[in-house]
Amino acid sequence: MSRPISRPAVVAALLKKELKAYSRDKIYLFLTLLVLIAIPVAFMFLPDSVDETLTLAVSPPMGSMIDEAKSTLKSMGATDEQLAQLEEANLSEEQEGLLLVEFDSETDMQQVVEGTLEAWQTDDGTLVLRGAETDEERPANAEKVSVTIGIAFPDEFISDVATGKEGVTVTVYSDADVPEEIQGAMEGFVREAAYQLAGKELPVTMADQQSLVLGTDRAGDQLSLRDKFRPLIIFMVLLMETFSMASLVSTEVLQRTVTAVLVTPAKISDFLFAKTVFGTFMSLGQGLFVLLIIGGLTAENWPLTLTVLFMGSVMFTGVALFVGASGRDFMGQLFYTMLFTIPLLIPTFAVLFPGTAAVWVRVIPTYPIIDTLVGALNYGATWADSAGSLAYAAVWLVILFGAGLFALKRKVESL
Repeated sequence: MSRPISRPAVVAALLKKELKAYSRDKIYLFLTLLVLIAIPVAFMFLPDSVDETLTLAVSPPMGSMIDEAKSTLKSMGATDEQLAQLEEANLSEEQEGLLLVEFDSETDMQQVVEGTLEAWQTDDGTLVLRGAETDEERPANAEKVSVTIGIAFPDEFISDVATGKEGVTVTVYSDADVPEEIQGAMEGFVREAAYQLAGKELPVTMADQQSLVLGTDRAGDQLSLRDKFRPLIIFMVLLMETFSMASLVSTEVLQRTVTAVLVTPAKISDFLFAKTVFGTFMSLGQGLFVLLIIGGLTAENWPLTLTVLFMGSVMFTGVALFVGASGRDFMGQLFYTMLFTIPLLIPTFAVLFPGTAAVWVRVIPTYPIIDTLVGALNYGATWADSAGSLAYAAVWLVILFGAGLFALKRKVESL
């Protein structure tokens, strides 16, 4: 009398077979080890701080413009006390995140902005200029100043504004990489400086700054490049496992190894279950391994983070099952893998370029996964904050995983 077949024992045997097959695939085994080692190492070299200070160059120095305007302002009734207050005014202190660098020459400032000259500032505030491509020694006890935008005022700027002269021209120099909104902000700064330096009030009353900020104000709390890349890296690790899993499935289908498996007491359901467990926990294990190395798990976010990692692993396993069942050869399997994974990468750009994602981006199945990862790892999102994304991800998970199981089951039955 034969003993009854234990389904867990059958699944365990299939999992052991999966592990052996994975270890024999030298290409994907090498790529897996490379990802697990290279990514954490590269991550350590990413900047972990954010400099929110905008360096603004001006020419001529504010002091020389004030000295030139003293006689004009006195003739207009300015008192010595008012002139003293004007001399003591520091525009950079009144503009949050603004560092003012003063140049004696407009030509020098222009060359520093375009990169042909370098500006170095010593501990006592002295500005030292040197050629960008010369062999000159770097100034001692000096720090290089990165200047990407500068404003050239006329020498008589304050006098002309104070007397109401028409046609006062101010030139704004900017590097090609400076965003257009920054250039516009500098034009606004010039207008404000004109009123301030001339001793006049702005012709409009601005509302309280806090009432103008919609959503979460990240001023002073910007994410570093390392923080931005952390959820992106975890997502990429999950996605990369799709290639190796799809390769394993495709190999078994093309070589008809699966038919040999089904001659044993194993059923199709055992085969599919083993594939699901192996693919899911390989992705989840690698993602968790990398996450532990690069940091990000906290006592508050680990339940949500592990949940979304698990959902992402199951989702990508479903994609791998579908792709593996669709390819007719290695090139076909690779083509289908690229065809499905490249669109799934699109939402990751929301990590590097934060903002409101377009509707078509939010429709992509991986958007709620990366959205929840970003919220959990970077912004302390709670279960309540992520409920909508998790529900949306669950819908896509069922669709993609179901499609993968259905495609592989039909493929196996047709062999």
